[in-house]
Amino acid sequence: MISNNLSAEAEHVLAKAKYPLTNRSFEKLTAYRNETRRSITPAVECVLEMYDASIETRDISGVSCLWVKPSQIKVDWKIFYGYGGGYVSGSPFEDLTIAVPLAAETGAEVVIPHYRLAPESPWPAAIDDGFSVFKEMSNEPLALVGESAGGNLCLTLILRAFQLGIRLPQAAAFLSPWCDLSNAGPSVVNNDGRDPALSAQHIDFAANYYVGEHDPTNPMISPIYGVFDKSFPPSIISTGSRDLLMSQATGLRDVLKDNNVPVELCLWKDLWHVFEWDYRLPESSESIRQISNWLRKYMPNF
Repeated sequence: MISNNLSAEAEHVLAKAKYPLTNRSFEKLTAYRNETRRSITPAVECVLEMYDASIETRDISGVSCLWVKPSQIKVDWKIFYGYGGGYVSGSPFEDLTIAVPLAAETGAEVVIPHYRLAPESPWPAAIDDGFSVFKEMSNEPLALVGESAGGNLCLTLILRAFQLGIRLPQAAAFLSPWCDLSNAGPSVVNNDGRDPALSAQHIDFAANYYVGEHDPTNPMISPIYGVFDKSFPPSIISTGSRDLLMSQATGLRDVLKDNNVPVELCLWKDLWHVFEWDYRLPESSESIRQISNWLRKYMPNF
């Protein structure tokens, strides 16, 4: 466990947290999506300026993607990035506070597909959109990075690519991945009311609208139940001891390790679900630096 003393910025987040977190509902989902976009916009504008990065929108296989370019492109490989939001909220824009520093640290362009969301478009719409983009990008060296539901997306895409005989990415990173949409795991109980970013009600709400009547243990919904082998890309996993999904992250580490996949788990003491989303935290910068070092270690050098 990474147990450096909490930064003042992280302590401030924990001090401000009020439990229980506000419940999410279908009636307020649009308002929640809009508020998330509004509240993150100043932070996105700040990181774009800090890192002198540029963004543009392009279509890949009919899917709109946000393309992040660092000020200096240092490598010939790209990063496919899956954003979070429980498959019911979020967009590529909201995750630029992670994607922009990641692009700057690696020197790689980052491509973020704007997949469809539930309940308007439940499973497998998001996976189909993501796979359309991934398949076209897989002809070149590629790393996959995903946070929360985006981690689920990336895991599922790798499993589908393996089944179809499509070239796999060379390296992957998963930030607080949502591996099991049956929402099993002790941390879902033990960290409910300790995680300032996520509650059990939030993931139950999201899973209900995304999964619908399907079996949540289907590996194409909950990839932790999939078949893994040593061909799976070397992976780094980030989580925190307050993360509602901590036990899912550690479970993924165990599955990969048992199948002889090079894997590193970064468990941050007293940090929470996708703490990297807050670019102001020193811990966020350090985590993204560690993830970038892992990707550079396993991606080809040109």
